[in-house]
Amino acid sequence: MSTSAPPIVLTGDRTTGPLHLGHYAGSLKNRVRLQNTHRQFLLLADAQALTDNAHDPQKVRHNVLEVAFDYLAVGIDPALTTICVQSALPALAELTMLYMNFVTIARLERNPTIKTEIQLRGFERDVPAGFLCYPVAQAADITAFKAVLVPVGEDQAPLIEQTNEIVRRVNRQIGRDLLPEAEAMIPTVGRLPGIDGKAKMSKSQGNAIPLSASPDDIRAAVRQMYTDPDHFRVSDPGRVEGNVVFTYLDAFGEDNAMIEDLKARYRHGGLGDTTVKRHLEDVLQALLAPIRERRARYAADPAYVMDVLRRGTGEARDRTQATLNEVRDGLGLFRLPRN
Repeated sequence: MSTSAPPIVLTGDRTTGPLHLGHYAGSLKNRVRLQNTHRQFLLLADAQALTDNAHDPQKVRHNVLEVAFDYLAVGIDPALTTICVQSALPALAELTMLYMNFVTIARLERNPTIKTEIQLRGFERDVPAGFLCYPVAQAADITAFKAVLVPVGEDQAPLIEQTNEIVRRVNRQIGRDLLPEAEAMIPTVGRLPGIDGKAKMSKSQGNAIPLSASPDDIRAAVRQMYTDPDHFRVSDPGRVEGNVVFTYLDAFGEDNAMIEDLKARYRHGGLGDTTVKRHLEDVLQALLAPIRERRARYAADPAYVMDVLRRGTGEARDRTQATLNEVRDGLGLFRLPRN
């Protein structure tokens, strides 16, 4: 009796800094779960990080290991998930070059995700070509592994749509469905706001809680958290909606009955911000303590982590090269005979 192969998942992170609670809520928890039911590849996206960090390649290089420490610390198992380094997979660059012939500049500029990111970075017309072409590079990443599921935030869904447009054009040119289309897996937990309540949690915004945060760092971050600006006195009724403390309790708390009781008391009046923050701090301290301890152990043994990356990248190199060969042959490109 034959069994079908598990669906292939591709996901990853730009190596611009250690990961934080926003990554954990939005993706990392799902990755730990998916590795038990899917064939998962995890990409350390250092090449993509260079599209807006070419002035500081050392930062990108340094954070390859930092992000790898975070992956292992949250429970990513190298026996179940292949962790690989993007820049060490040459097939991805060649696929990107080939796919650029199947998309126009106008289409890239219309991509909502790219338009938003260009505005946020203030590029205007000085946008780096690598940044503008990121959707093409992502299409190369996804198709090289023949992934059918890509966990992304809702704001990244247009990138998956553009990947599938490229897939259809390439398949049409080849004359058969060589490359599969991918589905965006949107997390049920919405984008986690920063502790200031004004934007998404982000390293660059300075409003994030890293997975390696110390107990004092966690305590300080919770104390700074945005609550209800109109909740002046303990006796005042307070708003739960938009209150970052309750958003984090919903995302990370496990005692739903207790959280709902806190919400009811806060809305009614008689519950102070300090008390609610104390509950949240307990939740975050319990969540991050074992992650921080495991991360410290991996950081103390970089040789082991380097070996994980070496083995994973070697496996990924073989797989992505095989896809590139299929695409080249399907398009009828010239191939030199072997001696």
